[in-house]
Amino acid sequence: MTTLFGRRVLLRPLVVTDFNAWRDVRRRNVEWLTKWEPSRALGSPDVVEDRDAFAARCNARQRERQLGAGYGFGIFVDGEFAGEVNLSSVQRGPFQSGSIGYWVDEARAGQGYVPEAVVVLIRYAFDELALHRIEIAIVPRNAASRRVTEKLGLREEGISRGYLEINGRWEDHVRFGITFDEWILRRDELLGAWVS
Repeated sequence: MTTLFGRRVLLRPLVVTDFNAWRDVRRRNVEWLTKWEPSRALGSPDVVEDRDAFAARCNARQRERQLGAGYGFGIFVDGEFAGEVNLSSVQRGPFQSGSIGYWVDEARAGQGYVPEAVVVLIRYAFDELALHRIEIAIVPRNAASRRVTEKLGLREEGISRGYLEINGRWEDHVRFGITFDEWILRRDELLGAWVS
């Protein structure tokens, strides 16, 4: 199992035994999180309340890792589950790119855990997976998520209209990016500020 370390955060894939802690955080954060997430497909089990559905989600993430298509991690602070950061939609060939998404327990928001986790994952994506480009797409009015990209000084690339279905609506997203060349120039700065 791949485990990544930051200054204060530990990132590792979620496993079935994380269900109770994950469910507790998700239950406490329904209003904080669901307005920024895709709707649950009709007829699909509620992964927050159904341990088997959570197990299937963990297994799907494991298959993505095996295929090199995605790398999902729980964010752990002081040994406690605090949120997730994911590198998804990994494309090889001429793209060599992926997309980062994240969420955190509202009780842990604003403390720098997510920017730290994102830098740890960016380092993994560029230094270990040899990707060329990483993107983060955010609903423009999601100030908390945008603050992460601002803290990291990521390059804003523009608005994608109707980019993703979020909570029942097709939402525009502002996209931020960083390439491997930018990472090389900013690696020491970002690691020094957030990780080492």
